[in-house]
Amino acid sequence: MLGFKNFLMEEDGVGVVEMVLIVVVLIGIVVLFKKKLTTLVSDIFNTIKERTGEV
Repeated sequence: MLGFKNFLMEEDGVGVVEMVLIVVVLIGIVVLFKKKLTTLVSDIFNTIKERTGEV
């Protein structure tokens, strides 16, 4: 029983779990806003392309 209690109190993997959750949330945000992000990036690159001729 003492071994099980020690296992529950161990916090070595907490950092890994937090990182995985952050990555999952970021991927979810990208999936939700994929259309808007694609349009935004496309507009930015079009503006860059247009303004390189001015320099």
